[in-house]
Amino acid sequence: MAFSVQMPALGESVTEGTVTRWLKQEGDTVELDEPLVEVSTDKVDTEIPSPAAG
Repeated sequence: MAFSVQMPALGESVTEGTVTRWLKQEGDTVELDEPLVEVSTDKVDTEIPSPAAG
């Protein structure tokens, strides 16, 4: 089952980010809100949670 993952708003001036590391491999089981990917911006590094379980 595929889901879109959107980067949440990280600040008023942050408009883009770079995926620095995937925390799950293709085929792994993922729980809702489990950290899925690390994103880096010029101001912050953060983990993006899974939008759904699967």
